[in-house]
Amino acid sequence: MKGENRVTGRVLIVDDEKNITFVIQAMLTKAGYEAVVLNDSARALEAIEDEEFETIVTDLYMPGPGGMEILEYCQKNRPQLPVVIITAYGTVESAVAALKRGAFDFVTKPFEQTEILTVVQKAVSTFRQRQKEPVSIQGPLIGPAAADVPAGSISSIIGASPQMQEIFKVISKIAASPSTVLVWGESGTGKELVAFEIHRNSDRAGKPFIKINCAAIPATLIESELFGYERGAFTGAVGSKPGRFELAHEGTLFLDEVAEMPMEMQVKLLRVLQEQEFERVGGVNTIKVDVRIITATNKDLDAEVKAGRFREDLFYRLNVVPIHLPALRERKEDVDLLVRFFLQQFNTKLRKAITGLTAETLQALRLYPWPGNIRQLENVLERMVLMSDGSVLGFDDLPEEVAAASGIVPGTAIETGAESSPSTLKEIVKKQTQSIERELIEKALEETGGNVTRAAEKLGLSRKGLQLKLKELGIRRAVE
Repeated sequence: MKGENRVTGRVLIVDDEKNITFVIQAMLTKAGYEAVVLNDSARALEAIEDEEFETIVTDLYMPGPGGMEILEYCQKNRPQLPVVIITAYGTVESAVAALKRGAFDFVTKPFEQTEILTVVQKAVSTFRQRQKEPVSIQGPLIGPAAADVPAGSISSIIGASPQMQEIFKVISKIAASPSTVLVWGESGTGKELVAFEIHRNSDRAGKPFIKINCAAIPATLIESELFGYERGAFTGAVGSKPGRFELAHEGTLFLDEVAEMPMEMQVKLLRVLQEQEFERVGGVNTIKVDVRIITATNKDLDAEVKAGRFREDLFYRLNVVPIHLPALRERKEDVDLLVRFFLQQFNTKLRKAITGLTAETLQALRLYPWPGNIRQLENVLERMVLMSDGSVLGFDDLPEEVAAASGIVPGTAIETGAESSPSTLKEIVKKQTQSIERELIEKALEETGGNVTRAAEKLGLSRKGLQLKLKELGIRRAVE
């Protein structure tokens, strides 16, 4: 990230009205953000491609590409980058449409300082949470082969391992049902991808897929995020706003990191799940919705229930269909597919022409335990591709921690066949030692004309000891 003195986050503000961008920039700068302003939306698209931002704040209507075009660009090329839409009071319906198409939030003009600061704070926090999860990747609808990626596909899950094949079967069976799903697994295993594939394979596929990260929203704001609010409900509520449940009507609502939801909100969520109705914050009218709920967590919810941090009745309501995503170290056979896929991605993104990896480099990637799962593998490969000067990634391109953990000695022959098992450090050391011994013995025999006695003397061995070594290493001698 740029901005060494940045305290809070790096935000791009896009609006053709210079007075608006001046006001927002001043507010964000005062709050500790690095706020970059562009009044030309075409230049903004170039900046989004070339620079790193943590949130985009853009006007909806501008000369040239508008806010929707910027949103669509980010959805395709920077899917983890939150986009906040600024809109005039009379175009709130358009802003709601933008939310359904993936915008993070919207702010209506005129806005109060606290409102825009709160929205940007949530957006930056959400961006940083998303960094811990795999990004959406191009590929088949549901399937194992990265090489079979069709052009124009949306997100996919890559995996040929038995565990992932079972998950594909479960998704196919449950996608069409309205049942709640709980996806659990370590950070970086792809829980959001699974949630989206369930939605995309359901009869709700043409309806909104709305997501919210419960860990990224302050406890005091999560109720208004979920259920919306009426004008005057609290300080800064200058207008009414629909919540995520309303936006997800007839579609799917994905609640990520649901274990972080405050206990008082768990009670209200349970009621909505049971009754499919709620009231906005500060409102009196009951709103009915038809929403399919998918939740995700990296915690053991059963243990959270026993510890008193999660409601037991809500756990049973969410856990109708549990899906466990295995860690990458538990499905090592998928590493090759993921490596191949990410190389294709980064060749395009970084304008490189990497054709492959050496056998020992690929073996090191297989052996590493990947505590950060797919996200960590992706980041490592991006770094390797970016820093490499050649067309093939070698062992020297590996990060130090990955190379050291593999136990591989560079230059050692590595078996790469499907049936071969990885060499242990002990086996590798043994092979290296034997190679050195063979070279020294053959040189001594050559210098002594094949005389074993004299060769043994040169090597500091007994004659019998050298004979045993000759037998062990399969070396033929010319003279006794």
